[in-house]
Amino acid sequence: MRRFAGLIVAAAVVIALVATHYRARTDFAEATEGFNGARAFKDLERLVAIGPRSPGSPAIQRARQYIGAQLAAAGAEVQRDPFTASTPDGPIPMVNIVGILPGRTSHVVIVAGHYDTARLKGIEFVGANDGGSSAAELLELGRVLSRRTHVLTYWLVFFDGEEAIEGWSATDSLYGSRHFVGTLRGAGKLGDVRAVMVLDMVGEPHPQFRPEGNSTPWLRDLLFSSADRLGYRNAFPSGSALPVEDDHLPFLAAGVPAVDIVDFAPFLRGYHHTAQDTIDQCSQDTLAIVGRVVLATLAKLERKLKD
Repeated sequence: MRRFAGLIVAAAVVIALVATHYRARTDFAEATEGFNGARAFKDLERLVAIGPRSPGSPAIQRARQYIGAQLAAAGAEVQRDPFTASTPDGPIPMVNIVGILPGRTSHVVIVAGHYDTARLKGIEFVGANDGGSSAAELLELGRVLSRRTHVLTYWLVFFDGEEAIEGWSATDSLYGSRHFVGTLRGAGKLGDVRAVMVLDMVGEPHPQFRPEGNSTPWLRDLLFSSADRLGYRNAFPSGSALPVEDDHLPFLAAGVPAVDIVDFAPFLRGYHHTAQDTIDQCSQDTLAIVGRVVLATLAKLERKLKD
């Protein structure tokens, strides 16, 4: 009788493990649902149609209005973080845009990207991939996340002034993210930020989101394991980490875990910061892939950072 009882207990344990595994798989699949690559691509088309969107230009003001309206329509609380950047070309007014999606705790995870385009002499640079794709990605993530309940509070942050005004340097680049970190530190809110995910150039049809060398290792591993589990190893190949200077650096310098989701394909294919960075360099399928990977990673962060 004891042996029979033991078999019953063993069977119950197996059933419980199978049920737990099934729930985990179901929860993971559900976490990635809802991101509409075609809808994100429409946002991208509308931003690119505005034209070059360099800091301080009338065009970036129109882009700012569009982004704010879309965030508000999704149900996000929209805040603006205006400042005047000291640049080699003199003072330039810039504005970071923040879409806030409250959770059950004050723990904040930031998903960010820049919405400005580089000022390139003699080039009509519309920045479809470099500046447009990250903004479109964030808008669609806002629509998805606003329909969900979550433990963490999400901030979707659109940085102005990521690009250099004259030539990339520690002081001529990353204006928006450097200012934003300083503002958070001054307000005593930097400690609320538990993780940062920066998106940059996320629309390429044949992306190579290689591991980025400056990123926080555990957060980078979480991201790549999510991509691998979703079957996106070709887009997120493993290999040696390559460092990139991007909007995650000010957060890392402040001690906040951060990861940069950056596509190396535009560098490899030679159209980075050229007139060829147009809408035909972007794909709704890639936007959808990145959206699902981000949502899957956020689901893991919900479990990891809930306490």
